[in-house]
Amino acid sequence: MATRLALPPVKRSFTVSGLTRYKNRLVLLLAILLLLALCLFWWRPAAVPDLAHDNVAGVRAMTSSWAKGDTIVLVRHVERCDRSSAPCLGPADGITDRAREVAVAIGARFEHLGLERTDIYNSPMTRTAQTAGYMFSKVSSGDGWLYNCKGNLLRDVLAHKVPGRNLVLVTHSECMDELETELNLATPTLGYGASLFITTDTLNGAPKMLGMIEASDWRSVNLKP
Repeated sequence: MATRLALPPVKRSFTVSGLTRYKNRLVLLLAILLLLALCLFWWRPAAVPDLAHDNVAGVRAMTSSWAKGDTIVLVRHVERCDRSSAPCLGPADGITDRAREVAVAIGARFEHLGLERTDIYNSPMTRTAQTAGYMFSKVSSGDGWLYNCKGNLLRDVLAHKVPGRNLVLVTHSECMDELETELNLATPTLGYGASLFITTDTLNGAPKMLGMIEASDWRSVNLKP
């Protein structure tokens, strides 16, 4: 008579219901991660448009706003001497000698746009006063709000904007970053002599960023109508 051996049943490490719950949790986790990624994408600050390099539509909007006297421009001072090995134009806290030509060239572009209806201010620092002087042959007594600008720059800018007159402000990179932040825009690293163009020619008069032009990119901007 043969004897049969009864082997104990093999237990599975995962039951069918347990595997299903695991899959459902994984799908839920992936859905949450995807939703977070989409939120970060949609809520990220918009980039500042580049008005140079054949941006015809952007330049057309900028020149149209300028012709109406609805433009605000922030210009960063040109190369500062205390952070360069180049010879100084004057005091060490001013600009370099080679930066003088850059300021003159940028000023010529603004003269081409027309300065008849333009108010110009500069911060009290030597480098901004020198930049304004070579750009426009005009230097203001110095406005501290264009240097100590944290938290209230947009308010101060709009307070100095006269209807029908453009406003040019020679200032610093940190103030330009501040304005971009207040307009909920990404803050690119802007070089010496860079210009930010903002318009108030909007339906509700709220300021709108038109774009930026680096000092070396003006040659690619066609200002002809």
